[in-house]
Amino acid sequence: MNNPKEKIYYNPRCSKCRQAMKLLKDRGVEPEVIEYMKDTPTVDVLDSICSNLGIEPQLLIRTKENRFRELGLSVNDPLKRSEWLQILVDNPILIERPIFVSGNKVVIGRPPERVIELL
Repeated sequence: MNNPKEKIYYNPRCSKCRQAMKLLKDRGVEPEVIEYMKDTPTVDVLDSICSNLGIEPQLLIRTKENRFRELGLSVNDPLKRSEWLQILVDNPILIERPIFVSGNKVVIGRPPERVIELL
């Protein structure tokens, strides 16, 4: 079942991404794979993902990444939504993963089994 509206924002080096992909494939789902480290989502795409998740962009940030510390950031920094989105675009390593999109529904695959919720 290859639904063009199904996408997974994916990093092949991430075990959680690989586990989520296996869960999808085991259920016959072949989403469009977006390797976000090579094909970084735009500010608009990330804004839409955050809106569909019902979260602010800073909650999509992997705060334990070295890059987060290197930038001297805190999720409590009083930055505008647009500034947080731009930080994610400029530093895709900070994007939480995997992100599974089915139509206008979105889930972060942590744990990977969460992707099944949208099937």
